[in-house]
Amino acid sequence: MDRKIDRYTYRLTWSEEDQEYIGLCAEFPSLSWLEETQVGALSGIQNLVLETVAEMNNANEEIPQPFSTRDYSGKVLLRITPETHRLLVIQAAESGVSLNRYIASRLHK
Repeated sequence: MDRKIDRYTYRLTWSEEDQEYIGLCAEFPSLSWLEETQVGALSGIQNLVLETVAEMNNANEEIPQPFSTRDYSGKVLLRITPETHRLLVIQAAESGVSLNRYIASRLHK
């Protein structure tokens, strides 16, 4: 298995409708793989990603960078309603912390 392929974000979940496990890759949201076992679903989605990356390489298409190797600034711009903004400012003040610290703490819950 290509080392870069192993760095992608994989997830396995059960499909009640299909009565099988689904293998998914966050960097390739259009791909999925159904299999009877979790191991098979993971192997299947990894192989599908490997094939997809090879095809993208051949077509000179841009290949998604794994989330795990991307750089993040730690800054997020969030648009909310003025009413929600007001409520958060009040809650932050009542908690004795900055608005930024209050929102960050709420995201960790």
